[in-house]
Amino acid sequence: MESIFRTHTYLVEHTKPLVRRHLMDEINWDDRLIGIKGARGVGKTTFLLEYAKEKFGTNRECLFINMNNFYFSSHSIVDFADYFQRQGGKVLLIDQVFKHPCWSKELRECYDRFPNLKIVFAGSSVMRLKEENPELNGIVKSYNLSGFSFREFLNLKAGLNLPAYAFEDILKSHKSISKEIISKVNPLDYFKDYLHHGYYPFFLEKRNYSENLLKTMNMMIEVDILLIKQIELKYLPKIKELFYRLAIAGPKAPNVSQLATDIHTSRATVMNYIKYLADARLINMVYTLGELFPKKPARVLLHNSNLMYTIYPYESSLSDIYNTFIVNALWKDHQVNEGDKGASFVIDDKYEFKMNYKRVREKLLKNVFYLKDDIKTGENSLIPLWLFGFLY
Repeated sequence: MESIFRTHTYLVEHTKPLVRRHLMDEINWDDRLIGIKGARGVGKTTFLLEYAKEKFGTNRECLFINMNNFYFSSHSIVDFADYFQRQGGKVLLIDQVFKHPCWSKELRECYDRFPNLKIVFAGSSVMRLKEENPELNGIVKSYNLSGFSFREFLNLKAGLNLPAYAFEDILKSHKSISKEIISKVNPLDYFKDYLHHGYYPFFLEKRNYSENLLKTMNMMIEVDILLIKQIELKYLPKIKELFYRLAIAGPKAPNVSQLATDIHTSRATVMNYIKYLADARLINMVYTLGELFPKKPARVLLHNSNLMYTIYPYESSLSDIYNTFIVNALWKDHQVNEGDKGASFVIDDKYEFKMNYKRVREKLLKNVFYLKDDIKTGENSLIPLWLFGFLY
């Protein structure tokens, strides 16, 4: 136990949060069992340590543990939690929880046996907490940690503390909001950098970003999909090839029959693999209104624009990059569907968005919002694209 406390103290003392994640204020920290899911590489471990540092410092009432520690190969979470709470522990932070056998059943036992102990655990976005772990129904509060928003990236790069804005506030008051922001900084000076390398926090590391991201993408498939979904290793090449083919095809409806032929499997298996890739946050699926999985999506996009720059020899068009950005920015809290009658997307079954990269020549249509990439501020229904990076 003392060695684990020493590791905790070292990690907390050396955690230096450069930007406060928006999710920190969305979570109800009074809940007794909290699950934080997110794609590999978005900063879940750092997020747990930032919480520990902000709320407890090195106070021994809070302890961070990682299921990668070989100690837990022969010790249960329940026994460890029992000892910890008897020593005065109040908050147990568990990273990589899915690496531990029977983790969900043990968390349930901890919840039932230790009413004065709070557990916050982090795991892969592929985990289906309630669907696949019924013992957690009704007791776990689940949250998703996304990669950096453009706002978080901009605050970090420019040394600012600009706030987030609600979606409908942006639609109604985008002109005044954008003027307030550009009075402090020119967002367009940073927007292209964000699209290229701003989504994953490891752009802060002194390593080649693309190589690091490529490694992370492979781990998403090799660990997050194969391990959690318990898929045999022999099927790994098929999933990787499917992902590659979807990526280089660009944002469009997948030809499921052709993909099944290409990777030598069934159409049903292709659709299941596509769903796993979406769960791992490698792709986003956009459906027409009223349709959902297991139907074929109207469009498949990479999950964020950073991924687009790592797929060789795919050279992304600006329109593809901007479409990927807006779907990713809205994906966290909003429903995004394929548009019709000239609209690119329908948001929350209510708002029509049209991606407009060139000068607007046609008459602006009522109830349609036009998103433009190269303007600092808009007018009426014409909104700067970058502003949707301020949703969180």
